[in-house]
Amino acid sequence: MKAHLITRKGWEALDKELKYLWKEYRPEITLKVQEAAAQGDRSENADYTYNKRLLRQIDRRVRYLVKRLEELKIVDYGPEQEGKVFFGAWFELENEQGDVVRYRIVGKDELDTKLGYITIDSPMARAIIGKQVDDEIVVQTPLGPKEWYVNKIQYQAFEEDSSN
Repeated sequence: MKAHLITRKGWEALDKELKYLWKEYRPEITLKVQEAAAQGDRSENADYTYNKRLLRQIDRRVRYLVKRLEELKIVDYGPEQEGKVFFGAWFELENEQGDVVRYRIVGKDELDTKLGYITIDSPMARAIIGKQVDDEIVVQTPLGPKEWYVNKIQYQAFEEDSSN
């Protein structure tokens, strides 16, 4: 079963997208459809066809966001989490070859590998939940198990990452 968790920042981003689509973008596209329809023959009107398709895509995304926002549970940081890896944590790992990686555990709606965001359902996240600095974790990968050591844990972005 997949977790329906999200950080507060992630929930706010989805809510902002929903409000934008519903209150700004959809009315704009609806107006374009009406204007194109007023021009006459709709069957060969590219503006009408394109904007009508866009309107369906917007409606589909709005329905998804409304449903998704209702089922998501916002997880906020709590002081009891300090020192251990839980949902929302940033952590730094190092392997025996000296490779260092940094990740943050988030919900599937926030997944962004460029930012180092991994989902709570990923093998890495499942392996590290509840671990502390200096703990060893073993992550099952398609190439076999990989060992990592926990270097850092924090619930704010790492300093060099916060400027992004």
